[in-house]
Amino acid sequence: MIKTPYLLFLGDAPDQLAAKVAQGIKDWRPDNAVGQFRLPTCGTTLGLTDMTLAEGLDAGAKTLVIGVANRGGVISKAWKEVLLEALAMGYDLASGLHNLLGEEEDLVAAAAKHGRALHDVRIPSVDYPIANGVKRTGKRVLAVGTDCSVGKMYTALALDNAMRARGMKSTFRATGQTGILITGHGVPLDAVVADFMAGAVEWLTPDNEPDHWDVIEGQGSLMHVSYSGVTMALVHGGQPDALIICHEPTREHMRGLPEYKVPSMEAIRDVALTLAKVANPDCVVVGAAVNTQHMGEEDAKAYLANVEAAMGIPAVDPFRFGAERLAEALEAV
Repeated sequence: MIKTPYLLFLGDAPDQLAAKVAQGIKDWRPDNAVGQFRLPTCGTTLGLTDMTLAEGLDAGAKTLVIGVANRGGVISKAWKEVLLEALAMGYDLASGLHNLLGEEEDLVAAAAKHGRALHDVRIPSVDYPIANGVKRTGKRVLAVGTDCSVGKMYTALALDNAMRARGMKSTFRATGQTGILITGHGVPLDAVVADFMAGAVEWLTPDNEPDHWDVIEGQGSLMHVSYSGVTMALVHGGQPDALIICHEPTREHMRGLPEYKVPSMEAIRDVALTLAKVANPDCVVVGAAVNTQHMGEEDAKAYLANVEAAMGIPAVDPFRFGAERLAEALEAV
């Protein structure tokens, strides 16, 4: 088990999106976040207290969590200096990067020397099967996005909370490093060998009671040329009964792809539903989740009203205004 609470390491993250791992922990497990540690070149903040490593220990932090999801998931030389110092001072380390802590010889040696633990949450811990497509009992809802990092995890977490509040049977199923760090369990899907990804999703969402919902955290986007594969595995392996379309309306291009425009919610709806019906012919689109964090409240409400009128489904910002209407829509499925 990863020891809590955490000091969240933002490193040299250039913007808020790059610090999405730390942001997710701060938003959904605030009691586990005592503060943030930033390098001088860091371009963003979580609004938490800036702390040195020593101040973090004084505040009770047990683990330094790498809260940055940079492109390629690499540990830089500047980061390494901080991580080595943290181990020597008594911190455990936790990371969801592709660049594994356990593969860095100097970190492994330092952890052994100081009796500290290294936690790589992106290492698959199960021998996942190849997907078989057999229909499972229970119900499943999947968040699919027009782009990466548009709020699919936040949508799923908010929806799970709203469903539980309504007395519905619901389980949030984490498929990425942030969700796993928040909940303590899940499948690090983008670290699973490609042939086994859909099978891993089947394993994560097994047979259940007829009225139980698995709320599956989405990843990537079917129209993102870098990360469409992981989304495809979720669509087929999840066999969703319902889809929620997620979107962030202020983007000028796909994340990391300046030559690619963000597709419309209608385009994602049509592609995702067509592919979902391969594994579950009864799948339906029940709502839209729009990330309006960069919009004023009145503009956000007007945008949501326009989406709802154009698409004929409930449109909400589940983190800002609540996910109750999405939960209500699922009750009718």
